[in-house]
Amino acid sequence: MGSGGQVSSELEDPLALEQQVCFALSVAARNVVAVYRPLLQPLGLTHPQYLVMLALWQHEPVSVSELSRLLSLDPGTLSPLLKRLEASGLLLRDRDRSDERSLAVTLTGQGRALRAQAEKIPPAVVARLGMDLDELHAMRDSLTRVIAAAQHAFDHDPADD
Repeated sequence: MGSGGQVSSELEDPLALEQQVCFALSVAARNVVAVYRPLLQPLGLTHPQYLVMLALWQHEPVSVSELSRLLSLDPGTLSPLLKRLEASGLLLRDRDRSDERSLAVTLTGQGRALRAQAEKIPPAVVARLGMDLDELHAMRDSLTRVIAAAQHAFDHDPADD
């Protein structure tokens, strides 16, 4: 029963926690990252470091600014991740030969070799989630659209007009 003895449904309450996209996304993200944690531990990576390595395995060599864009991370958040990965011997940061103002990130041999172990992570996550691969792909595609819509809304805030 709601306040005043009235029966309220989730559909009537626009602030019902269970109806909030932000709540579902937040809990899902936390729980999925928790599924990754024990799988990444033997690789010596945190989940944010794993995301950096995924981007590098696909795109290296890459500038720090491009890596920041690929990961949707601001440089201030990315920099400590890169420093830790460099200290672990997985990557190198050096001045870009074609643009001395820019830092280029490249993998070391050890960083490239880690990819073979990391290839076991996606199927292990799918197995732990126990969800159909097509369903996971559809969810990823939906979330990609949500990301684009949210970015568009952020870039075109009506309050700025």
